[in-house]
Amino acid sequence: MAAVDSFQLLYREISRSCGFYFETLALVGALYAASRAVILLRDCSTLVRVHFLPRMIPSKRLTQRFGDWALIYGASEPVAKAYAEELARHGISIIFVTQDQTSVRETATSLSQSYGVETVVIPADLSLGHAACKPIKEAIRGKDIGFLVNCVESSASPQNLVEMHEQGLFDLVNKNVAVATLMTRLVLPGMVERCRGAVVNISSGACCRPFPRRVTLTASTGYLDHFSRALHLEYSGRGIFVQSLIPFQIAVNWPQSSREGLFTPKPEVYARHAISTLGVSNRTTGYWPHTLQYGLMRCIPEWIWVLGSNMLIGSS
Repeated sequence: MAAVDSFQLLYREISRSCGFYFETLALVGALYAASRAVILLRDCSTLVRVHFLPRMIPSKRLTQRFGDWALIYGASEPVAKAYAEELARHGISIIFVTQDQTSVRETATSLSQSYGVETVVIPADLSLGHAACKPIKEAIRGKDIGFLVNCVESSASPQNLVEMHEQGLFDLVNKNVAVATLMTRLVLPGMVERCRGAVVNISSGACCRPFPRRVTLTASTGYLDHFSRALHLEYSGRGIFVQSLIPFQIAVNWPQSSREGLFTPKPEVYARHAISTLGVSNRTTGYWPHTLQYGLMRCIPEWIWVLGSNMLIGSS
């Protein structure tokens, strides 16, 4: 009776009867661990291929690969302004399309003096619709437009949707969605004809997850990100490279901005990294520390993200 009630005997009997299940579970666990290791290795190789190799291995000049002129919309944003300067540094002439002529004209003059490139400023209120397209069409006629850069307006302070003024809401959605699409439509025929060109849409990492008090930014950047990916599938076979840039926080001269650091680069630093990924990856953060942040964000389940967002709102 003592032998029958022995724990060791009972354990051996259970192990013998459940051995097959233990081995199956161990195999499943090993396969899962191996799959995660393969994914980690793939992500590391992608990080090196997109962010490090292009900066170490010289490639063809951007003017030879894409064209001599760039059309920039949203240059009042620090990131777009820095991207335009980086293009000018590579010898590419710039056409600015803007409503805010004062600051952009200063930028255009500075680029012409510093890099010896041509710069043109086109005042256009694209909220007027088709009528505003005429001066842009005239400006790009006969020019080898190799680049289009659209940048969303992300400088607005966080607000709940009901706190936003109706006209301000309309203007924000119009600038970040309708205008970027219209600008792309204007330059694509010439790029298709020449079988080369690059469309760069700079949105935000806000498109990756829902952010509290950033409803319009999350939605509009999500549109621009999906628009870029679909456009790349549609026109990549015709020699046109469409890139969706989704940067995270960048140190700019706003009161609410964080200080400069590894994960919050200056716009100039970000633009220098981002332009090296052009022609390499059609969807990227453009800056390798931001890619690490994006990878971490993907690992967080949606419900944990929502819970953390609600706790953040409650504490503010």
